[in-house]
Amino acid sequence: MRTSRIANEAYKITKIISPSQSAAASPQHTSTFARTLGKYTNDPSVRTDAARQGGLKQQVGSESDSELSSAVPSISEDTKDPVQKADGVTSRKRKRGTETTSTSVTSEELIDLRSAGKKSLAVVDAGAPTKSIRARMQPTKKVVSADRGVEIHAPPQWREAYDAVKEMRAKTMAPVDTMGCETLADEHASPRDKRFQTLIALMLSSQTKDTTNAIAMRNLKTQLPAPGLTLENILTVDPEKLDSLIYVVGFHNNKTRFIKATAIILRDDFNSDIPDTIEGLMSLPGVGPKMAYLCMAAAWSRIEGIGVDVHVHRITNYWRWHKTKAPEETRAALESWLPRDKWHEINHLLVGFGQTICLPVGRKCGECTLSEKGLCPAAVVGQAKVEKTRKVKKESLVKEIAGEVKRKVVEVKNIDIKEEDVTVDDVEDFGAPPRRILRSRVR
Repeated sequence: MRTSRIANEAYKITKIISPSQSAAASPQHTSTFARTLGKYTNDPSVRTDAARQGGLKQQVGSESDSELSSAVPSISEDTKDPVQKADGVTSRKRKRGTETTSTSVTSEELIDLRSAGKKSLAVVDAGAPTKSIRARMQPTKKVVSADRGVEIHAPPQWREAYDAVKEMRAKTMAPVDTMGCETLADEHASPRDKRFQTLIALMLSSQTKDTTNAIAMRNLKTQLPAPGLTLENILTVDPEKLDSLIYVVGFHNNKTRFIKATAIILRDDFNSDIPDTIEGLMSLPGVGPKMAYLCMAAAWSRIEGIGVDVHVHRITNYWRWHKTKAPEETRAALESWLPRDKWHEINHLLVGFGQTICLPVGRKCGECTLSEKGLCPAAVVGQAKVEKTRKVKKESLVKEIAGEVKRKVVEVKNIDIKEEDVTVDDVEDFGAPPRRILRSRVR
């Protein structure tokens, strides 16, 4: 578009200054030439004279031809440079009737950029501030050597992050600390019954919170015939009764079938006890790798792998320790470099961390030590809270005619709901320290 416009203007100038038409040029033609020439030339005297006289006087001869020909190079030099804006950034577009100034880019450099396929050119101030780039934690690295084979290098600063989480976990109690699957077995039961109860607690924990799982386990231990939750009682209990006892957990119908089928397999194939191998545990219905590794550690005190649940998978990917899409990929990645003495500890550590600070929804990055030390690349700190707005309609009773109540809307407005901590005393907690609960205040 711009090249066509320049060609049209150049054609007008050539047509005006051609020898065949210069002698017969009218005052209107000379005025057009003056305006066109004043738009491109850098000589202020030409523009001022053209503006004062309304046009140029026609001159015939070699002197006129030489003066007009001397103005042509200024046209070509000026039109090669883009228009420069006030803020120092150039643009390809030119407004008609506005004066132009030359940029800091030479014509040769502009031609080279255009030949390379550039469509726009911007002159950037060298002193302008640049946007800072946040450093990312490097993931594990796989190094192949001729003498040692394949070596997996641990992520840098992983131990600092691990120790920082341990310090935070020591200050805050999480549901997994008191209601985890390892703590739900009856202390007074026999070792065989304890192992069975640990297996049942793990089977119920799938897609279920620890607090809810503890309720279901309490129902099984208290509402089944004495001595409570045992293999024999599960074999004899009615499926409908068993389902009613564990209805609070997720997918309780499927888990009822899995528990009944598992009880039969344990009685027939494993001498009424749970298997002592990973393969044997995973052969039971409803038992996956995570449950198998955790059950081996809790029931048999044997650490054979890392139990990776959603918290471990999610948090370690936040830390850029690896880039995995499934818990089993995360387990293989962690076991390749994490010291073996931390295989069992990391599950309990990160589950509690994910329940208290690094929540699945609404992470508390402002309270996390990792974000303060720059150890978590996924930390989000400093974002303003967005207040929710809802519409409230207020009505008032106007009158009652023939038994019909007519109402009239007197006010419709928007109110902001702001969340804040409010100290509220419960009726059942008289005499106890006040609790802090989350309430909504209308302002």
